Amino acid sequence: MNTFPAAARPAALLGWMDGLADPTRLRLLHLLERQELGVVELCEVLRLPQSTASRHLKVLSDQGWLTSRRQATANLYRMAEGLDPSARRLWRLARAESEGWGAVRQDRVRLERRLRDRRGVAESFFAGAAGEWDRIRAELYGTAFGHAALLSLLPPAWVVADLGCGTGSLAAELAPHVGRVIGVDQSAAMLKAAARRTGGLGNVELRRGALESVPLESESCDAALLVLVLAWVPEPSAVLAEAARILRPGGRLAVVDLARHDDEGFRSRMGQASAGFEPERLRALLEAAALAATCQPLPPEPAAKGPALLLARGEKPR
Repeated sequence: MNTFPAAARPAALLGWMDGLADPTRLRLLHLLERQELGVVELCEVLRLPQSTASRHLKVLSDQGWLTSRRQATANLYRMAEGLDPSARRLWRLARAESEGWGAVRQDRVRLERRLRDRRGVAESFFAGAAGEWDRIRAELYGTAFGHAALLSLLPPAWVVADLGCGTGSLAAELAPHVGRVIGVDQSAAMLKAAARRTGGLGNVELRRGALESVPLESESCDAALLVLVLAWVPEPSAVLAEAARILRPGGRLAVVDLARHDDEGFRSRMGQASAGFEPERLRALLEAAALAATCQPLPPEPAAKGPALLLARGEKPR
């Protein structure tokens, strides 16, 4: 949509043409369409005095070609994203006609050299910080961002069953990234807590039911989770068979549970039916449910005090 009323468009057109009628300003636009740059960098690439570069940058900024932002003591410039469609058409024509200029090609070579220098600064930093980077990153940014990035890779239309959903913590994490989450748990107290946690999430549904008889239709889910569930159930094979039943062909099951341990006191205090699983045993249980399976130990978290965990993955044949 044109951003100027009809009466103002002739003046706007003449202003845009004036902006493009100077070779230095064309060279600036070639650079700033590709990369955000400061005045010092532009002077180095274009081999111009700062006063000349600043004068042309002001003209282009006043005419709406550029936007800028402050970083410390410098202004960084780049081509404006919201250009009037007519101005953008003029620029595309001017860019095509000037692409082959020798000065533009030389500017591009010098820009690449400048960007290599930037990358060198970053490489030097990481070379020195490699041994401490995990700690530095956690102190500066926390740890949740990596988990959020992984969740964002999930297909957004998926229906995911959280079997043994407990208080709904996983359902709440999944909900922003998938189409629908169905939490199933046998405990009324757990479901009450899950309802409080997920009450504002319109794509989370909670159902009460035994995991040996999941209240979901066959082949109704794209994925299912069993996280810290199987060690509590008397018949893991029955639960895995139900998880496989509700998966669509090609659907995936993720299981996290305890690695086999010999702490009988822990098992008794936690009300668990078994003391965990050997990796081969857990993989065999998934394969018995007609799922292609893998199983591996999970690295223990530094602050974790319980037994080690396993991660098993199963996929239903297509």
